[in-house]
Amino acid sequence: METIVLKGIITDDGNLQVEIPPDLPPGPVEVEIRRQEIRGITLGEILKSDLIGMWADREDITDSVEFARELRRRASRRGVK
Repeated sequence: METIVLKGIITDDGNLQVEIPPDLPPGPVEVEIRRQEIRGITLGEILKSDLIGMWADREDITDSVEFARELRRRASRRGVK
């Protein structure tokens, strides 16, 4: 039996979407589904990263709370027309 690995996605309505190579001949196949582990980042990984304190030496940020509020305001206005 020849093995061909195709990547696909299972949709919200339970269908499998996969792109079949055009040169694949018709005939019976066996499908094996291996789900990729989707993992988030842990708190420990965040604390070890360069994210914490990356703005510590910025002299243009006098009030970090207000600076963050302004960033959120700007981000929320981007999608508004």
